[in-house]
Amino acid sequence: MSSMFVIIVKQRQAEHRSLYSSQLAHTRPSDREPGKIDYYVAGDEHLDMLGGPEWGQRESSPPRDAPLPSFGFTQEQVACVCEVLQQAGNIERLGRFLWSLPACERLHAHESVLKAKAMVAFHRGNFKELYRLLESHTFSPHNHPKLQSLWLKAHYMEAERLRGRPLGAVGKYRVRRKFPLPRTIWDGEETSYCFKEKSRSVLRDWYLHNPYPSPREKRELAETTGLTTVQVSNWFKNRRQRDRQAEHKDSGGTGDKQLDSSTDDDSDAPPHAPQPHAMPTHAPQPLYPLYEHPLAHLQYHHT
Repeated sequence: MSSMFVIIVKQRQAEHRSLYSSQLAHTRPSDREPGKIDYYVAGDEHLDMLGGPEWGQRESSPPRDAPLPSFGFTQEQVACVCEVLQQAGNIERLGRFLWSLPACERLHAHESVLKAKAMVAFHRGNFKELYRLLESHTFSPHNHPKLQSLWLKAHYMEAERLRGRPLGAVGKYRVRRKFPLPRTIWDGEETSYCFKEKSRSVLRDWYLHNPYPSPREKRELAETTGLTTVQVSNWFKNRRQRDRQAEHKDSGGTGDKQLDSSTDDDSDAPPHAPQPHAMPTHAPQPLYPLYEHPLAHLQYHHT
């Protein structure tokens, strides 16, 4: 957690405690609203929200006539709290914090708040609300990767529920084709197998120069393309394999049989004709030649 945020949190904590204590001192217990909740942020290592019901004890949205909880944060501080809670992975606490926000249109339209709402909707399984948030608001490019991941994962999960089994690579590809990324979280650049065309162009140019980059060159390519070293290595490996297969296919003849004899040895046989069984190399030999068999003189004949 940054030192600036810690200072802001401590200042707001002291102010909020002082204000809340003065309010309680001038309020009789019988006059206090039972639904009134006081949220505040405390601590240098963790964000702690006190009061209020536990996660899952409320409905999906509070009633319109419910009183707003006391609140003492600025718009920038709200955005900061949302970002910190997301990075900490504390989605339940993030959901309660979003619930505590006052009904301010400008506050709820803040990008950090919208991203936090999308995160909470995804973890609640409310994919319809997630899609609505992502499709109705334009997000900054630096938020695109995370939001694209939420979009795709949600559609994958819905498809898996319908099919009753996990999706493979082909199934996920079909889902991506059926539910393309909205332009609100996508810069419009075509992607192929999660690689942007610019990255693929860089890799193709390098491949023409050197199909076997060194580990150092792979790291440099990863930095240039924004990919990982493993992705770069796998791309070159797959490209070399495709080129070898294409060369064997074009060469024909024995080249193909050497590549995969199991698929070409029976190419001249009928499609479903039974293949003759080869005799074992060490088949047992008869003890006697036919003409020397002890019972040969009986000359049995079957009628």
